[in-house]
Amino acid sequence: MSKHHPRAPHRDEFAKFQTISLRWHDNDAYGHVNNVVYYTFFDTAVNQMLMEAGVLDLESSKIVGFVVETRCTYFSSLTYPGNAEIGVACAHLGRTSARYRIGVFAQGAERAAAVGDFTQVYVERGVQKPVEIPPDARAFLESLRR
Repeated sequence: MSKHHPRAPHRDEFAKFQTISLRWHDNDAYGHVNNVVYYTFFDTAVNQMLMEAGVLDLESSKIVGFVVETRCTYFSSLTYPGNAEIGVACAHLGRTSARYRIGVFAQGAERAAAVGDFTQVYVERGVQKPVEIPPDARAFLESLRR
């Protein structure tokens, strides 16, 4: 397809998946999951993976990732009830930042309903100045590279 009509990515383009249950209030007046809800999927999936990997503790981590940029392209609709499967890959890993590529899939679908980019800059929590990504977090992010 042309660059103006990107293709929906396949699930094998993502390293790990998180399942998120769709909720009644995720649907909008048109009967599908509202566009802004996809951004909560991004945040939830990335942070859940970081916590499960042991590289993020919401209460005590001195270094955390702040979101500095997001974008999303939509291909098809999701609707409540059901589950969304959120695929995550690390598309770029810098000294102080990581850019994730995130696919939102209807449960069991081979092609994404939406795909987005989600960039975090790692900062010292109290100071909020960029710092190098800690070695344990970097190792986990490397495992998400695709």
